[in-house]
Amino acid sequence: MDTANAKLVCRDVWKLFGPGAEAFLRSHSQPPSFAEIQQAGLIGAVRATNLEVREGEIFVIMGLSGSGKSTLVRLLSRLIDPTGGEILFEGRDLLALSNKEMIDIRRHRMGMVFQHFALLPHLTVLGNVAFPLEVQGVDRVTRGKRAHEVIELVGLKGREDYYPRELSGGQQQRVGIARSLAVEPDLWFLDEPFSALDPLIRREMQDEFLRLQRLLAKTIVFITHDFDEAIRLADRIAIMKDGAIDQIGTPEELVTSPATDYVAEFTREVARAKVLSLASIMTPKSADGDQYAGSFPASTKIADAAPDLHESALPFAVVDDAGKVIGHIAREDVIAVLMGQGTD
Repeated sequence: MDTANAKLVCRDVWKLFGPGAEAFLRSHSQPPSFAEIQQAGLIGAVRATNLEVREGEIFVIMGLSGSGKSTLVRLLSRLIDPTGGEILFEGRDLLALSNKEMIDIRRHRMGMVFQHFALLPHLTVLGNVAFPLEVQGVDRVTRGKRAHEVIELVGLKGREDYYPRELSGGQQQRVGIARSLAVEPDLWFLDEPFSALDPLIRREMQDEFLRLQRLLAKTIVFITHDFDEAIRLADRIAIMKDGAIDQIGTPEELVTSPATDYVAEFTREVARAKVLSLASIMTPKSADGDQYAGSFPASTKIADAAPDLHESALPFAVVDDAGKVIGHIAREDVIAVLMGQGTD
């Protein structure tokens, strides 16, 4: 595992619930199977997990209910301790730290947003956002200034004196996001933060989340059970099943090259045009002098390019990061994908 650019690293992390879990794990020279764990009367919430979260990326952990994704995010922040393995934050072993040291890291280096907003009902928006800074001992003037900054950042300027009961669900979630950002975290955990919201509000919050990430470039671990949400937000995705990670990859890699039958089934109904890039279906450039209607970066999703391609009889050039033409894409190529005949 390449950890050179990793903010957070897991090495063979386990979480078994039940009596004698640590002794059971130590007694096995080889990783115990899911069946062996069950036969021992234990619950294998997280099993033999290896991953690295890179600086500045959105790393999505997803799976069905009971797959272990929420347990894993609590292990990564050491809200619960693993049964075995290593968890490194910026190369520092979190399991070697005292409770006091971990509290200090969570207060100053980590931000957390959960599905349930957990706002303090007796505090205003300003009071809720400033609360973690107050816990840190930041003076009133400084914490008030910082709270106002992040409230404006999440689009709630003018509602500083509102109480949670006076806000919509989406606005309450914005307060939760602002509160977690107030401490300027280096690592941001979000555990299904939008799953309780109505579909339209959820889409709006996803847009807001992406806008904030473009501005702040945080290192983010995002938990969801919704693959559409995952492919919209993620740089990379880890798919979990029965406490273990089946595959880690970009959305495009998971859809085009599933490592297991489970991943293939998980991604089977995904609209390919939303996931595949033009680079995956383009015709490589063969000669100079071709006429193009325009150009798209190679990373452009097919769905985003489809409207322009549909209107043009001429192909579009596909260019790399330096603007060099590396291929071309025609209307027929996109129609094939939209009609289900394109790249598997």
